[in-house]
Amino acid sequence: MSLHINAKPGDIAPNILMPGDPLRAKYIAETFLEDAFCFNELRGMYGYTGMYKGHRVSVMASGMGTPSLMIYMTELCREYGCKNFVRVGTAGAVREELEINDIVLSTATSTTSGINLYDLPGTFAPAADFGLLHKAYHAAQKEDCRVYVGTTLCNDHFYVEDKANYSRQWEKWQVLAAEQEGVGLYSVAAREGVNALMILNIVGNLYKPEKHMPAEEKERGLDKMIRIGLETLISTED
Repeated sequence: MSLHINAKPGDIAPNILMPGDPLRAKYIAETFLEDAFCFNELRGMYGYTGMYKGHRVSVMASGMGTPSLMIYMTELCREYGCKNFVRVGTAGAVREELEINDIVLSTATSTTSGINLYDLPGTFAPAADFGLLHKAYHAAQKEDCRVYVGTTLCNDHFYVEDKANYSRQWEKWQVLAAEQEGVGLYSVAAREGVNALMILNIVGNLYKPEKHMPAEEKERGLDKMIRIGLETLISTED
């Protein structure tokens, strides 16, 4: 057991899918995994282990925001030996041409967070594992969806004034989408020597705040992204 996860040794697989929402973790386990069992309910942050196409996989929620994700991911690495992490999350498009349900594979992330103010002689650049990125790109080609590959933005804040102007500033730097956990995912992966990738499903566009995916659809309309994440994880065993 760790401070925030009450799983027993051996309960959690080395390959782990990390949505933000605990109910999304529950949905993934019930919909995609066979013989799944719940290894964590502490603080309502559900975690499950089961089989996907004959491969043992775990899924655990990270909660909202970088600090929450970093707590759970650090414990999963240090206490349970997890090696490959794929975050499946939702994001707002920063580029005007991106549409609802487009998929973004994040190569690296910019951030408004100060989470990485370590004693370094420069600024750390949080980036994806290329092996996972390569596998995810090929898995995404098998899905009926548009896929973008590029950098993303991790915000500390959700509500932004003058969203269109905010988007234009980041778009000039070729950023594709904005979310709230990526800098933690890639930073913990680098620090702990594990592999990580972030896959995002576009659910809104900061240029077009009137266009967004309804909240109820977010829990049932993200299956393509979830399949891409699971296929990426099991391909690490090939």
